[in-house]
Amino acid sequence: VYHVGFMTKIKKLLETVCHNCGKILVDESNPAFADAIRRRDPKKRFDSVWRLCKPKMICETTMALDEDAPSDKTKEPKHDHGGCGNIQPEVRREGLRLTGTWKAQKGDEENEGQQPEKKPITPQMALNIFRHISTDDIKRMGLSNDYARPEWMIITVLPVPPPPVRPSISVDGGNGPRGEDDLTYKLGDIIRANGNVRRCETEGSPAHVVNELSSCC
Repeated sequence: VYHVGFMTKIKKLLETVCHNCGKILVDESNPAFADAIRRRDPKKRFDSVWRLCKPKMICETTMALDEDAPSDKTKEPKHDHGGCGNIQPEVRREGLRLTGTWKAQKGDEENEGQQPEKKPITPQMALNIFRHISTDDIKRMGLSNDYARPEWMIITVLPVPPPPVRPSISVDGGNGPRGEDDLTYKLGDIIRANGNVRRCETEGSPAHVVNELSSCC
């Protein structure tokens, strides 16, 4: 499931990297990107890279070399993006859910005239995208391979604190009695919800039923 504290960062990451190959959508051939990755402040670097990548709606492929074109060795070498060529979605946040809208690119005669395809971006989809991001691209974005990998922003394992350290919940603004077992009950709800999701997946229930159970906690 998505970590509520990282929803904004997750959305920005999905607007920065390719949803198919995990590459950053802009490379050093863009002077602004080359300047952005030189920033020392990781937060400012991430924000600068995100602003450059957000308008990009396609992952650029390798440019074909023109053998007949005269070579100029005095020019700086061109950077090859080496992307997959896939169209990128326009990501929107709706509460604790993310949706993507895939629009046909201008000049694409094959898909021109088709209605935009809108579908939810599930936590599992986002996790797979983030796992494709290379260690070099993580550094370029201003994140840390040791302490802030993108896939860690999605909860796959929920740590359960032992009963002695579970905080109590104050009732009536702290003037009334304190609820000692509220967190225990909520953890029980999460365990039951996970059991229901696993059962529905095993029985082959429709996707909307599984998604509804997944978001009940």
